[in-house]
Amino acid sequence: MNASFCSYKLNFKTPSGTSRGILKEKESFFICIKEGENFGLGEVGLLRGLSMDDVPNIEKQILWTCNHIHLGLDELYLANKQFPSIQFALEQAFSHLIHGFDHFSNSFSQGQDALNINGLIWMGDVDFMQEQVAQRLSEGFKTLKMKVGAVAWEEEKSILSALRKQFGPEDLELRVDANGAFSLQKAVEISQYLKEIQVHSIEQPLRAGDNHELAKAARQMHIPIALDESLIGVVSKRDKEKLLDTVQPQYIILKPSLIGGWKGSNEWVKLAEEREIGWWATSALESTIGLNAIAQWAYSRNNKIPQGLGTGSLYTNNIPGPFKVEMGQLKMKGDIQESWDLSPIKSIL
Repeated sequence: MNASFCSYKLNFKTPSGTSRGILKEKESFFICIKEGENFGLGEVGLLRGLSMDDVPNIEKQILWTCNHIHLGLDELYLANKQFPSIQFALEQAFSHLIHGFDHFSNSFSQGQDALNINGLIWMGDVDFMQEQVAQRLSEGFKTLKMKVGAVAWEEEKSILSALRKQFGPEDLELRVDANGAFSLQKAVEISQYLKEIQVHSIEQPLRAGDNHELAKAARQMHIPIALDESLIGVVSKRDKEKLLDTVQPQYIILKPSLIGGWKGSNEWVKLAEEREIGWWATSALESTIGLNAIAQWAYSRNNKIPQGLGTGSLYTNNIPGPFKVEMGQLKMKGDIQESWDLSPIKSIL
């Protein structure tokens, strides 16, 4: 058994705005394990500026992992405890070596069922955001998530207000994602209006790290909060329990590439469900390789909440795979094993 890796830059079709700036490209790495005639692929889907493994030596760590692939998944997973995106890539690659792209062999991966997903509205000026809303609605989405906190709240409020006047809560579920942009006072104030128009939840209203302020937000805000960035870097079970027990959020959001893959996500799910905290999964803007691994896992957990997995069409140079978004659902179109074009990363195959 041996392994190699390559880097790959995914280019956004349209520069996409978040509270941390404008995204024009997204860097990923791919690990390829080879054993005889078989190979296994996994995506190291770190997010620069957000992942705990966004460190100067990430490529050195990936190389070390490839050079020690003979140690096997369990030992390498432990050795990469500070590199959750490498952990997830290893899970994918070892699974792919055995099962191909059909990691979980479920009704979703075999094209018999679909995943409900939300449509994503990126930050930008009002015209750009309204344009995205119209596009998502034309695509049949019944749940929209709008990123807020980059432009004046009154402008974002006007978009949400117009949406709700056009579509009632029974026809369209609205979520907002602040990416930690607000103070507690501002978040509580905003949440009063969000309650009036029946917004489902607000994702990461305050910055990650100040759990006592987040606990106040969970108690004082007028709509449920969902923790996202707050989960990053929380590795031990004890620290995960402490976070959930301190903040007591209504929801948590799981990005497997940022929290240790399937294993890390499963631990968060178990702890959340024990506390009656809801959850859903979102991508960390992975290519179709990582998206496939997340979507199959999310489906396997039998979670009916719309997932945040509609990111496959963001790029001009994504790895062609068998996914299609139709009427607000992510579907597998074509054979899960055969409907791939891996030529963009042929250097490691």
